[in-house]
Amino acid sequence: MRSGCLLSDPINLFYEEPNHDRWLPYDRYPRAVIRRVVRGRPISGGQKLVFLNLLQGLERIGVPTRVNDFQFAKRNPNALACIIGKPCILDKIVWRNPILFGSATSSHPIDDPNLLDRLPVRKVLVPGPWSKAMFSTLWGNAVEAWPVGIDTKLWSPSSQKTFDVLIYNKVRWDHSKQEDELMRPIRTWLRKKGVSFFEIRYGFYRPLEFRVKLAQCRAMIFVCEHETQGLAYQQALSCDVPVFAWNRGGAWRDPTYYPHRVVFEPVTSVPYWDQRCGLTFENLHQFKTNWEEFWAGVLSSRFKPREYIVENLTLEHCARAYSQIAQSLC
Repeated sequence: MRSGCLLSDPINLFYEEPNHDRWLPYDRYPRAVIRRVVRGRPISGGQKLVFLNLLQGLERIGVPTRVNDFQFAKRNPNALACIIGKPCILDKIVWRNPILFGSATSSHPIDDPNLLDRLPVRKVLVPGPWSKAMFSTLWGNAVEAWPVGIDTKLWSPSSQKTFDVLIYNKVRWDHSKQEDELMRPIRTWLRKKGVSFFEIRYGFYRPLEFRVKLAQCRAMIFVCEHETQGLAYQQALSCDVPVFAWNRGGAWRDPTYYPHRVVFEPVTSVPYWDQRCGLTFENLHQFKTNWEEFWAGVLSSRFKPREYIVENLTLEHCARAYSQIAQSLC
């Protein structure tokens, strides 16, 4: 039996998509087949992308991995288990291994306040700084911020620009209210200014369409109440597309929690950001006030968004940080 882990040991990664029976025992299997037939090949969501990008980053920096080897974990209870997926995998086996959990964890630690006592979790990774502050309210110093890397080879610049602005609509809640008070006025403003645009809505596009539109646009307007990391806007930055981001701040307003269970602030829509990335606005008035400065910066190539990603959020950079965290727990 192994007594621990060494620098040369593979990192033991565990990831599975939540897949529960809905109506009858084992109906998750035929439902998966039907979904594939009706909807086509499944799209990698944010959680799965965390796993795939980490795996690719570790491969690029030469760190070996062992994926979903539950038998190895059982035979080697001192070996670190790096559980990437949602909490469902915590119930897969009776864990005796020290666990590095995240960054695709619960929405809030209130869902499992006794996690650190119930299981041998040594550290919990969350995607960004404000989520670290929120999770630390219950899990304290066990929480650490770690962002997954962006594939800068896949998300790369293009000079073939055919329109001005891509609107990325990721409004989560109060859709009708935000449509009336924010989205429709933004479209009206752009038309008034003679700015051509194309709009995509979160959950209703495929990654290839997003990449194609990023290759064609000069800038992106990113509209989302908050982001724990914000892979989509960071993919835009990696394509050297400056971003004009709605960053209203304030409280975390997930209606499952707010305000009856959790009140936490402040949050942000751009947790990884500096002046090279673009500009932000809090509301429609500030959108109009800041637009001229943003658009002038786009036309003059003042912003350097890809430079920011290459310095901070490549697959290699983030995989190296993950490996260092894992080694610190060995």
